[in-house]
Amino acid sequence: MGGFLLRRIGQGLLVVIGVTVIVFIATRMVGDPVKVMLPLSATDAQRAAFAQQIGLDRPIATQFVDFVSDMARLDFGDSLWQRRPALDVVLERLPNTLKLIGAGLGLAILLSLPLGAIAALRPGGWVDRTTVFVGLFGLSLPQFWFGLLMIVFFAVTLGWLPTSGMGGARYYILPAITLALPSLARLVMLVRSSMIDELNQQYVRTARAKGLHFKRVVMVHAMRNTLVPFVTLAGWELISALAGYTVVVETVFAWPGLGLTAMQAIQKSDLFLLQAIVFTVAVLIVVINVGLDVIYKLIDPRIRLA
Repeated sequence: MGGFLLRRIGQGLLVVIGVTVIVFIATRMVGDPVKVMLPLSATDAQRAAFAQQIGLDRPIATQFVDFVSDMARLDFGDSLWQRRPALDVVLERLPNTLKLIGAGLGLAILLSLPLGAIAALRPGGWVDRTTVFVGLFGLSLPQFWFGLLMIVFFAVTLGWLPTSGMGGARYYILPAITLALPSLARLVMLVRSSMIDELNQQYVRTARAKGLHFKRVVMVHAMRNTLVPFVTLAGWELISALAGYTVVVETVFAWPGLGLTAMQAIQKSDLFLLQAIVFTVAVLIVVINVGLDVIYKLIDPRIRLA
């Protein structure tokens, strides 16, 4: 296990380095970063002074060396929009995003396991049909539109919940449900199909023939084999939320997290802040992937980590 983790961490570092190179190239391919980051009314003298200030007047090779060395020291420069270190902005907004992801994906995971298992017990029954309908509904409905509908109905029309922002528990309800819907749909459909397959396996029939209680067969034996693909999809949902879904949800609900900050950085052409956000998300994704491999081994010790 120790050797495997070291290899995975080494591979993760290579991924982070690759992302670093891509970020550097992408920020230079958008055109002249100085023109992008300064207003159109800026004079040539102002552009030249700004380029010298942030080091973009030097040869590209020198810029790349400085870029990598600064990132190795976690120095991403000052955010042009916030006027303070970009990494400080990221670390300030990141907990808000993690709280939202925890609420949304936690809700999806808690509901998908029992709903999928119950639906699998009687395929074609009303619970199964309802589960399939909810799954298809969640997969078909655009997330941003669903969020707007929730705001119009529960916040504007009924006045039960706040429309946007971050505060107490009431502020989490609408964005968490909006974030959870597509993940819940995919997870519950996976649990349902996996449980149906497992319940039709020979080892289940053998366990029942030996006199084991059906509930124990379902919850201990069948569910345990279902957890490996479930954890895989749940990890993918976590990565997808961190890298994309939260941008939509945070923008719709004005949630002060990393996704909304990324959108604002794009709108304000704050390339330094974008670099810090992309780097941070890449590191988190590597950590999540390593953690998933460890969870696989804990769920099923027979799994060989190569």
